[in-house]
Amino acid sequence: MKFTPEKYRIEDVSGTPFIDPGEIWNYLDHAQPTMDRVRQIIDRSLSKNRLSLEEVAVLIKADDPAMISAIKEGARKLKEIVYGQRIVLFAPLYVGNSCINNCKYCGFKASNRQAVRRTLTQEELIGNVKALEDQGQKRLILVYGEHPSYTPEYIAGTVRTVYQVKKGNGEIRRVNINAAPMDVEGFRTIKQAGIGTYQIFQETYHPEAYTWYHPSGRKKDYAYRLVSLDRAQEAGIDDVGIGALLGLYDWRFEVMALVRHTSHLEACFNVGPHTISFPRVQDASDYQIDERYKVTDEDFVRLIAILRLAVPYTGMILTAREPSFIRDEVLQFGCSQIDGGTRLELGAYAEEDRKKLQNLNLEQFLINDNRSLNEVIDELIHQGYIPSFCTACYRKGRTGEHFMEFSVPGFIKRFCTPNALLTLAEYLCDYAPAATREKGWALIEKNLGEMEKSAGKDALLERMERIKKGERDLYF
Repeated sequence: MKFTPEKYRIEDVSGTPFIDPGEIWNYLDHAQPTMDRVRQIIDRSLSKNRLSLEEVAVLIKADDPAMISAIKEGARKLKEIVYGQRIVLFAPLYVGNSCINNCKYCGFKASNRQAVRRTLTQEELIGNVKALEDQGQKRLILVYGEHPSYTPEYIAGTVRTVYQVKKGNGEIRRVNINAAPMDVEGFRTIKQAGIGTYQIFQETYHPEAYTWYHPSGRKKDYAYRLVSLDRAQEAGIDDVGIGALLGLYDWRFEVMALVRHTSHLEACFNVGPHTISFPRVQDASDYQIDERYKVTDEDFVRLIAILRLAVPYTGMILTAREPSFIRDEVLQFGCSQIDGGTRLELGAYAEEDRKKLQNLNLEQFLINDNRSLNEVIDELIHQGYIPSFCTACYRKGRTGEHFMEFSVPGFIKRFCTPNALLTLAEYLCDYAPAATREKGWALIEKNLGEMEKSAGKDALLERMERIKKGERDLYF
């Protein structure tokens, strides 16, 4: 029977589940990649068009080495066009690991009796934020387990606390959230605290696999979680992040589902996700996974290149779950945000707390990149990237539809590269050791030298001099 994708398509209605495994698998089963077709799809992406499910399926099925090379090279070109050489940096801060769910892959699950349950006190939260500011961090993502004690009011309170912590020139300028789904009123409460992105991962988009991995707790409700970011949008949070935990089900399905989620948000709210995350399953205390779906390094690198082409304007986050050699490779053609100096034990950023936490089981999973923030920054500079702590778009209101107004025509580079250079200059002045400082200023001078003379460049040079004289938080 002839394949007709329309037969499987679900109408996008806000608050209504939108994933149909039949639709996704039929696209994958009927994709017929040729080199000509692959190049045609790459060219469409390079013209800054989001790809259709049919086109993404072709790239996924294109497993010929020459086709894979073409996909990677296309992703490299696209990343340079849209993002330039900047890499945004952030740090995760775990606030509490109490949880009522029993996710089989997570060290925080309720049935794990080995896990030590802990929620940071107000004093501990402030101490850890100060420690992060001492590193030079400006962007945090606060992480919470799913538990009745972590109410919208509680989360909003921790966000306000973080914003109030100042140490020297240190301050946190953007607080993102990774927490349980809420109702619309709960999301409104969080929004009023001034959050940046609200991030919720579906973990796996396959309904049957999802049911197996989530046997109990509120999280077992697949549909409630799937449309949670619809409720966030209805509450006025137009800056949301989606993600899948790769290794729970077939990565090809998950990539297609991430693109399907993107198209759903665009259809219902006229704006897609601000970020997409794709962490791979890592070892955790008392975890269970189906080993058949383990994602190899080769496939992981490949799928990131495919996602970059599929969603040209969506930020892509790579975490310290991945070793440095993987992070170095995929930065070339996929990811625009990474964490640095990451510690996952609750309270482990503050030295006095870190001593108390030795030998306690407080990690959700294991990480593979233990470098300090400065080591990460130093390596990025060495590779020619511009480490960025920029938060300008959020604070200038360039989010949601407004972000797309700037970014889709390609204007965003007028803001992003200058703002990245300004935040790097701040870091070099306030936190970098001498060797990093020398390399960093050389990189800044190189980028300034490559800019064409313009009023914008003159304004950037003027702000750069003001930073050298002690002013902070200057941006476009």
